[in-house]
Amino acid sequence: MSKQPAAAAAPAPAPPAEPAAPAEEKKPEKKEKPKAPKRRIQVHKLYKVEGDSLTRLRKDCPRCGKGYFMAQHKGRLTCGNCGYTTFLSKP
Repeated sequence: MSKQPAAAAAPAPAPPAEPAAPAEEKKPEKKEKPKAPKRRIQVHKLYKVEGDSLTRLRKDCPRCGKGYFMAQHKGRLTCGNCGYTTFLSKP
């Protein structure tokens, strides 16, 4: 048995080169606007303590009940929980 060198396989022909796809246009990145920090409600400012009595300084929401105060805006009162709005009468 004589060993003959194995015939080297010819490399496969490369597939024809496809034309390069056109470069996609890059959109400019959107800049995010800075947000104001959220302020926590200071609960001690919603009540007034006089001796042994406690009075609420803001109106309660008629839909949500006690514990949900209406926010005071210019000319209206609004509930932050359900969105109920009461418009104040003009003097």
